[in-house]
Amino acid sequence: MPPTRNKYARAIELFERALALDPRSVEAQNRLAIVLVARVLDQMTSSAAADITRAEALVRQVSLAAPRSVLTHFAKGQMLRVQRRYAEAIPEYETAIALNRNYVNAFGTLAECKLFAGSIAEMIPLHEQAIRLSPRDPQISIWYFRIGVAHLLQSRIDEAIVWLERARGANAALPYAHSHLASAYALKGETERAIIELAQARKLSGDNRYSSFARLKAIQYWGVPNIEALYQATYFAGLRKAGMPEE
Repeated sequence: MPPTRNKYARAIELFERALALDPRSVEAQNRLAIVLVARVLDQMTSSAAADITRAEALVRQVSLAAPRSVLTHFAKGQMLRVQRRYAEAIPEYETAIALNRNYVNAFGTLAECKLFAGSIAEMIPLHEQAIRLSPRDPQISIWYFRIGVAHLLQSRIDEAIVWLERARGANAALPYAHSHLASAYALKGETERAIIELAQARKLSGDNRYSSFARLKAIQYWGVPNIEALYQATYFAGLRKAGMPEE
């Protein structure tokens, strides 16, 4: 089932209880840090800054206590990722994978960091590996989505639509799947479908980021210059065709 605010709150409560029973539990500290970051990334928290600060403190502790733990490297990667320190996050995910070649969660997150750091070519193979390892994974919609993004940014619009529709089908509550579909449909000339998808993205988003380009650009990171240029040429161009205003 897709994550919700209540599910994240419940998971955090349980990990906090675990730490109250055993304050030195490395696994509980790691998993609490990972969940705190996850709800920030999923835009399902009203306390993003506090969540990140708490996760950062937990990661510092586990980095000293268990520097060779797979979870420690993954948690550190997630903490760096939520801070948009993508180039620094990459070796953490790569170390987690080196320690456990089947640690599926690291493949998709590594792929996103590779994209924002400027290496789009590695996105699809990393996500395909994640799907092979866990074809019924709860994160499958996000992996489908990111494959769609890789195709969209490289102007393979038909392929992008296939994967973005799969993402929407796997989890219709993802606002960014709808916004990217809006762009792809508009670039293909299917304006009515694009307008519907953009409206749905606006409805699902909790921070009004799809109200205008000014808002979207202010709130979201688009990667190093060559990746941002690809977003401008494809995703933004499609959203303009779908009717997103500048201000």
